[in-house]
Amino acid sequence: MKFVLSIIIVFACQFAAADSIELSSLDLKLMSSGWGKAQVNKAVTGKPLRIGAQDFAKGVGTHADSEFYIDLGGRGERFTAQVGVDAAAGNAQASIEFLIYGDGKQLWRSGVCKLGEAPKACDVPLNGVQQLLLLVDGAGNGISFDHADWADAKITFTGTPPKAVAAPKEEALILTPPPPPTPRLNGPKVYGVRPGSPFLYRIPATGQRPITFAADGLPNGLSLDAQTGIITGKTTARGEHKVTLTATNALGKSQRESRIIVGDKLALTPPMGWNSWYIHYHRVSDKAVRDAADAMIASGMADFGYQYVNIDDCWPVKPDAKDPQIGGPAREPDGHLRTNKRFPDMKALTDYIHSKGLKAGIYTSPGPLTCAGYEGAYKHEAVDARTFADWGFDFLKYDWCSYGQVAGGNGREQLIKPYKLMWDELQKLDRDIVFNLCQYGMGKVWEWGGDVGHCWRTTGDLGLEGGALSRGIYQVGLFNATLTNFAGPGHWNDPDYLLIGWVGNANTGGEGRPTTLTPNEQYTHMSMWALMASPLIFSGDMTRLDPFTLNILCNNEIIDVDQDVLGKQARIISKSTDAMILAKDLEDGSTAIGLFNLSPLPATLALDWASVGMKNPARVRDLWRQKDLANVADSFKADLPRHGVMVLRAWPAKSQ
Repeated sequence: MKFVLSIIIVFACQFAAADSIELSSLDLKLMSSGWGKAQVNKAVTGKPLRIGAQDFAKGVGTHADSEFYIDLGGRGERFTAQVGVDAAAGNAQASIEFLIYGDGKQLWRSGVCKLGEAPKACDVPLNGVQQLLLLVDGAGNGISFDHADWADAKITFTGTPPKAVAAPKEEALILTPPPPPTPRLNGPKVYGVRPGSPFLYRIPATGQRPITFAADGLPNGLSLDAQTGIITGKTTARGEHKVTLTATNALGKSQRESRIIVGDKLALTPPMGWNSWYIHYHRVSDKAVRDAADAMIASGMADFGYQYVNIDDCWPVKPDAKDPQIGGPAREPDGHLRTNKRFPDMKALTDYIHSKGLKAGIYTSPGPLTCAGYEGAYKHEAVDARTFADWGFDFLKYDWCSYGQVAGGNGREQLIKPYKLMWDELQKLDRDIVFNLCQYGMGKVWEWGGDVGHCWRTTGDLGLEGGALSRGIYQVGLFNATLTNFAGPGHWNDPDYLLIGWVGNANTGGEGRPTTLTPNEQYTHMSMWALMASPLIFSGDMTRLDPFTLNILCNNEIIDVDQDVLGKQARIISKSTDAMILAKDLEDGSTAIGLFNLSPLPATLALDWASVGMKNPARVRDLWRQKDLANVADSFKADLPRHGVMVLRAWPAKSQ
């Protein structure tokens, strides 16, 4: 009798009726959204769900790019939904694609959905699937207006209900080997200075200290401090000067050929340094900047070529501010700019930075006010340029901001005008100031920025684009990668700062916290920026540099790719929704190649050597791990984790 009863129970369980759960009843705090927050039974805007001409009472509204992980435990049966662009998007630019993955395998994709189209039906079997991933992608054209609806979305299951879970965790693996104790010279192999301008350069070198430096072939007027490795002076000897740098310690010697070019061009390689914005915001102060300069030396960043210590917004007086620390008269009676009380002596500050062999940068706007509402340079361009030079600054970030209120239009002529005005003033100075145009890519600035500046922002703020930093690095980086033809020595595309390590919240200007980028995404960030010959300006907390962050910032072989004197930006070899390959030609005839897994799942990327102009390379090196690879002559494949990257350097065979 017990045997018969057991059979009946098993039979009944096998044919138990499945239950169902609405997607909107799961914990939507775990669903990422490229703008706003995921909404229960509403569009991401808070309006009723509507796809095409059809209304829905239930579902989830989100925004590309979006990810949602669900633990099914093998008990799911089906996922059903009606999907599409929500009608509230209101712009024909909206285009998205819905994808569903089960245990790393793609189960369904919608194809591209556009505004006004009828909903697409989704009915996906889930038998045996442990983890479900619902993904909304921006369909390759950015994420503006990409409002996405999972309407009437539900999961049928048996047993324990499904539950939302956080995205997979990643281990922060340190890939960069530590520098050897023997001397090694790092940094760019070329440096530009104008005749008669003050010269300041700290030779970047790693190795056990003390190190003694030598420089043979310096042009007349320049001298080297052999103990600090700092070259100073002035020279009027126009032309190219070949210099042999030597670093010696108790364990050995390192030599490197370099060039000093005395002429009209600055920034012959992309600037490297630090900027205060994404960590200090309105809290920036003299002390914070001095601390950053100290940390650039103590951390070893300066030994890899980082040299600029740049103050961003919030250092001038803020008109009408009630806080006496930042308020008061913005200018002296003769028009000269005043600092707020957090910066009591700018000349003393730059002297402090220069004493370490580093350079100082400052910020203002061509408009009446800066972005944060502090005094701008409008109608005071000449006096402000002279003031910056007298204070001793070497870099100027010029941020559009309130100039839009006085520009008189948004045509190319109006966009160029304020930058040309300040550029012309900078050329009159007896001091070299690298000029950074911050105007967010308006008017295709890459087409004309090189005539009035040294580098220019190509998009909006990285910390705000895409709604989350992880989506920002892809949205900004993938766009910037298309601008290969507009970069070169003395003029660089600038996709914004390196936001790894300990950074602030760009939406709130809040205190710092660990970056929201995963470890893989941090490697991707640095790799993409280096291949694109971007300025490498870190904007995190210099006083909280941990070994993992320094491993990313201070890989000399990755930096060499960025600082290569040929000055080429990587070109796109291939690009899809899930993967991208970039290749950058280097001075010695080798090619740096980045393989990027853009998908949320592990993937294998294959590289055809012919696509980068090679047959069978003579040598291939993994730059992050700094080791040569074997058995790659015929082809190469890389198994990459979610949002992972591999950067190679390949040397052609001599017969090619």
